[in-house]
Amino acid sequence: MRTSMFSVCSVVKTMQDREAYIALNMIEGLGPVTVRRLIDALGSPQAILRADREDLMEARGVGEKLALKIICRRDDIDVASEIKKAAAEDARIITPLDDEYPEILKTIHDPPLALYVRGRFVPEDRKALAIVGSRATSHYGLSAADRLAYQLGQVGFTVVSGLARGTDTAAHRGALKSGGRTIAVLGGAIDCLYPPENEGLAEKIAKQGAVISEYPMGRQADRMTFPYRNRIISGLSMGMLLIESDVKGGSMHTADAAMEQGRTVFALPGRIDCPGARGPHKLIKNGAKLVERLDDILEEYEFLIPADERMAPEDEVAARPDVPLTDVESLIVEALWQEPLDVDSLARDAGLRSHELSGLLLGLEMKRVIKMLPGRMVELADDLRRMK
Repeated sequence: MRTSMFSVCSVVKTMQDREAYIALNMIEGLGPVTVRRLIDALGSPQAILRADREDLMEARGVGEKLALKIICRRDDIDVASEIKKAAAEDARIITPLDDEYPEILKTIHDPPLALYVRGRFVPEDRKALAIVGSRATSHYGLSAADRLAYQLGQVGFTVVSGLARGTDTAAHRGALKSGGRTIAVLGGAIDCLYPPENEGLAEKIAKQGAVISEYPMGRQADRMTFPYRNRIISGLSMGMLLIESDVKGGSMHTADAAMEQGRTVFALPGRIDCPGARGPHKLIKNGAKLVERLDDILEEYEFLIPADERMAPEDEVAARPDVPLTDVESLIVEALWQEPLDVDSLARDAGLRSHELSGLLLGLEMKRVIKMLPGRMVELADDLRRMK
């Protein structure tokens, strides 16, 4: 093998394979599949950073343009600085050579070259399920994501999602409320959190699971990064549950990745006049398992959760933490104590304006204190009604 002795600095020459993975991950346009081909051709990650143009082009799929890009970029990469930048965000960088790197992720076609991790992976994360769906999820979808994530957390599953608005946020929060673990896979760098309003949620996830990204520091999320990270969401999981999505929604990309990776695909049915139901219904038509309750998921993994340890159907409804209520939320609960009410009557009885009540009802539904019924009716959750 020919080696360029003049264009490569001594730091690169002495770089260990672990640091070489981090450096290669920082070269835009150089993906995991190409790096694997280069390693097969040249022998190691370090060798890629020492090779000349002709050697690089010996790998399948590497043309002159990419070879020159690698040569031009590699001398400017400062791995030590990148590690320090990550540490400043309370994150560390792991590679496939590290013991903490999830084994299940190594089995996919294009495992990340490096993962920036806030929090930690634990062996129990091998039992993980992804929950994804639309950012513009209905009350029904948010409630289902929250409830199922909570129940999965109770029986020992790690819930994996993408920290996006809507379904992802509800799934992470449900898992956290259960006391279980959850992993958020970002669509941008660990220091470019998106959406910004989920910063507090990310802090909680890092303490009770992990917030991870494969993107180098400073990489903003965009239309390309979100679809690409979806393979990690499904790759970390034994299966994937789609809550709501249009047939061309981003969550359908995660479903495609899950099927390609041999993961079990689940889907929540919805109303036939709801656009968000089209994606799940398409998956169900194509063989995804319809999910109405937790047991529909657990049946696929009965070797992990014995039947006698599963929740009874009535427990699934009642399973929610005791959530402290604000004074205004308590007024709503008191107004519903005698009977279900329509939204207008509830606003009047609780002394609230309609626009104020709408946001409060969403919060109470996610806490599983109330249920939204057809005809804009609202009632207390089943377990609270049994207490009356």
